[in-house]
Amino acid sequence: MAGSAFNNTVLGAGKTNRRKATEKEQRKGWHMKEVILKTDLKSLRLFKKGKVRDIYDLEDRLLIIATDRISAFDAVLPNGIPQKGKILTALSFFWFGSTQDVIANHVLSGQIPHPLGEERELVEGRAMVVKKAKPIPVECIVRGYLSGSAWKEYQSEGSVSGIRLPPRLPESQKLEEPIFTPSTKAETGHDVNITFAELQNRVGVELASKLRDVSLNIYLKASEYAEERGIIIADTKYEFGFHEGEVILIDELLTPDSSRFWSKEEYEPGKPQPSFDKQFVRDYLEGIKWDKNPPAPELPPEVIEETSKKYLEAYRKLLGANSSP
Repeated sequence: MAGSAFNNTVLGAGKTNRRKATEKEQRKGWHMKEVILKTDLKSLRLFKKGKVRDIYDLEDRLLIIATDRISAFDAVLPNGIPQKGKILTALSFFWFGSTQDVIANHVLSGQIPHPLGEERELVEGRAMVVKKAKPIPVECIVRGYLSGSAWKEYQSEGSVSGIRLPPRLPESQKLEEPIFTPSTKAETGHDVNITFAELQNRVGVELASKLRDVSLNIYLKASEYAEERGIIIADTKYEFGFHEGEVILIDELLTPDSSRFWSKEEYEPGKPQPSFDKQFVRDYLEGIKWDKNPPAPELPPEVIEETSKKYLEAYRKLLGANSSP
């Protein structure tokens, strides 16, 4: 991912005296109880644990709970981001509801269908009851702007995922038309970008075309809505699955975790853009020269605070909300 400038205070924060850092967190009102890193519900059977979400089995359905964990470069970081899980859940509910005319999705309810007792408070606002679908093992990425790994590939190849682009485009340039650039969906390690032809070989010609067309349609619809509210969706990724023989949209949708959100007001091609997503975390990790191998480093308080602010700002801009989720 392309880096953006960081001041010396942030880059040097990892060396801050722990006692001072703790005092600073307390002054800002940060308490560990506000950050949910894991759920460990005793009354339900764990189905799967992802980088961010804990998924529980409800027999014919699943209960997905978004924690405050944050991942970067395919690694889960030791710190959580305050309010992140609730923001992801609220945004996903909104986008799933807004795109039902394009394709069906896995959402059933936000109500917790089980007497969890004291555990209910832990997952309130983070829970999504969904259909139990069989995931299609690819990530469907749509890019409307030239950034991140696409920018790096374009610089060396002049193309992105086999799609030839015009020469001499600057970083962050808006593309003439959004492009579909799928990748593998790795359980461990890094996802690998693939061409559309490779996607056809993996899932079949008909399904590949459906995934591409639906992905582009959702992107166009969401981009128009977001731009009216001051956010550019530079790129985003979707996941699909099969439920009762039908292809449906699953996982999360158009969140700061799965998308690159930029400020429309501050947009200027030719450089990295101010963002409302976890790019701030990636930039910090690039700045400290982390080799991207486990274990992931701790995030300093300044980065945690700023990332939380960015997620909350995206939430408020997109949903018109004046308060926290």
